[in-house]
Amino acid sequence: MLPQEIIRHKRDGHRLAPHEIAAFIDGVTSGTVTDGQVAAFAMAVFFNGMNRDEAVAMTLAMRDSGDVLDWSDLPGPVTDKHSTGGVGDNVSLMLAPIVAACGAYVPMISGRGLGHTGGTLDKMDAIPGYISQPDITLFRKAVLETGCAIIGQTADLAPADRRLYAIRDVTGTVESVPLITASILSKKLAAGLQSLVLDVKVGNGAFMEKSRDATALANSLVEVASGAGLKVSALITGMNEPLASAAGNAVEVRNAVDFLTGRLRDRRLEDVTLALAAEMLQSAGLVSSNQDGMRRATETLASGRAAATFARMVTVLGGPADFIEKPEKYLSEAATEIAVKATSEGFVTGIATRDIGLAVVGLGGGRTRPDDRIDPSVGITRLLPIGAEVRAGDALALIHARSPSDAETAAATVLSAYAIGASKPAADKSVIRRILPRG
Repeated sequence: MLPQEIIRHKRDGHRLAPHEIAAFIDGVTSGTVTDGQVAAFAMAVFFNGMNRDEAVAMTLAMRDSGDVLDWSDLPGPVTDKHSTGGVGDNVSLMLAPIVAACGAYVPMISGRGLGHTGGTLDKMDAIPGYISQPDITLFRKAVLETGCAIIGQTADLAPADRRLYAIRDVTGTVESVPLITASILSKKLAAGLQSLVLDVKVGNGAFMEKSRDATALANSLVEVASGAGLKVSALITGMNEPLASAAGNAVEVRNAVDFLTGRLRDRRLEDVTLALAAEMLQSAGLVSSNQDGMRRATETLASGRAAATFARMVTVLGGPADFIEKPEKYLSEAATEIAVKATSEGFVTGIATRDIGLAVVGLGGGRTRPDDRIDPSVGITRLLPIGAEVRAGDALALIHARSPSDAETAAATVLSAYAIGASKPAADKSVIRRILPRG
């Protein structure tokens, strides 16, 4: 069928058949569909949407556009997590080794930063020697020997998604829920998972700022994943403030090492990480209840087994053997540090979280263009949470920058992002809602 006919059908609000979607995605992969036609198709979906069956067909077609991994030789369940992104969201670095140390296998294929949100892959690249995009042989070796591997998408996994996303990014169609759903799930299904837990962020630091939009996305992801044969659940978690007290790349890796070793655990970060671990363990069939999953994850973290698993993963993928014992020896440090000082006393009543993320990008810790090089050393640490009491002159955060001028610019942004009031606000829930497939 001609691509323009498929576009016309969707443009006019008709439901596309699986064979039409498969034919179009095949053209996206082979290059017989032009960039203009891909853009027109994306815009048609943006305005007219897709029902569940269409979204399932789109997801499966994109999955099948490249290799699909097979982990049937592993002696345990294969599971993973996906986050829709936020600021200070380094959960993956702790979550994968916690769940792996409990007996699951976690082949975690992660992405780079997007807009104001940090990318897990950029964080792993801050570790010297770590091979974040290994070949399949090394990827399989890491998963088999350590239980987990945090890597980037290879060229052979869901190539149709890579092309479609690049065109959506420059045509104003990124926010389409069916296209977001197919993009996320096609890569996860290509990774050969048996179960998946979704962390859908909501708040002023998330792509979905409103509860109804986050719920719509979570429901779409859960229903389509279930329709594609994947065991799935979702948690909606809050992003009205940075999740960790650090935002950046090397600084978030250090924060994760401190979390795993027990040196420092930010409360909200711990709540979300353990909640997702419990969900993954239950979804993978390793525990009978969420409560049992929480207990097991907590014990695994406290025992040091999760830290040891992370250390082995880093070593197998080329990083230093003593990284978890001596992270400061390997993580790069910025040349300039300045404190952001409160100008009044009271309580932190709100944080413009997106602005914190943009401050990190401005420091060089993120990208404004796809080919930008990231400076892993820059970022922000010691971010005070909502509810913290401060006096004038107290530090709200610590800026790590390449130069004094960069530091001053970021400090001004961070200072304006903090709201100080007379009354201590009520604490927001870290985990807001759990979503399961209907029926």
